[in-house]
Amino acid sequence: MTHGLSKMENNTIEIFKKMQNDLSRNIKLENSFSMNEIRLIAGIDLAYWEENEKTLAVCCICVVDLFSKEVVETKFLKAEIEVPYIPGYLSFRELPLIMNTFVFLEKDPDIIMFDGNGYLHPRNMGIATHASFYLNKPTIGIAKSYLKIEGVDFIMPDEEEGAFSDIVINHKIYGRALRTHKSVKPIFVSCGNWINIDTATDLTLALINKESRLPVPIRQADLETKKMRKRFR
Repeated sequence: MTHGLSKMENNTIEIFKKMQNDLSRNIKLENSFSMNEIRLIAGIDLAYWEENEKTLAVCCICVVDLFSKEVVETKFLKAEIEVPYIPGYLSFRELPLIMNTFVFLEKDPDIIMFDGNGYLHPRNMGIATHASFYLNKPTIGIAKSYLKIEGVDFIMPDEEEGAFSDIVINHKIYGRALRTHKSVKPIFVSCGNWINIDTATDLTLALINKESRLPVPIRQADLETKKMRKRFR
């Protein structure tokens, strides 16, 4: 038994682990589309708070036009979160609310970006990868901080905009440390599913503006979740 966890929690983790391992066999780190088909990119983020001994969250999805970088649609949904936070299994906590929010979209995004990891995960099943199987969309993980796996650190990319370093674990590229602005902290890009790392990197850079080191869909989703949390609390 894992130290500090109840038998029920350990059983839950084993179930979650098996589900992730089963899904991971179907990950494809290659494009399932041609670039001329891509127009709308969605960004997804969640914000949490506690209320009356319950954990609540709001999910916001912002759909952005790849070429104008303008937000064309925003949807949000609030709900109680019933799955506890377990490191490495965040998707089980967030996916129900994400899926329930996604159905309200009137625009159909071509690719979805998540505030979190994709292939850059101990079982290659970060939220971006896990969610792809349920949303049936190519996905990209965009993380603001680095998740160290098997003791492997990342190499800091050069100080130039667009510079990156591959994060190689077990002889595989799990993701990239990407510098989106000169002399600004890198972000960590990883494939979710049905996309390759070069395309994920190119799309991320194409959606950077002067306001943030984050691509516009993730930046806007982050701002919206904070705004909605303030409204609901």
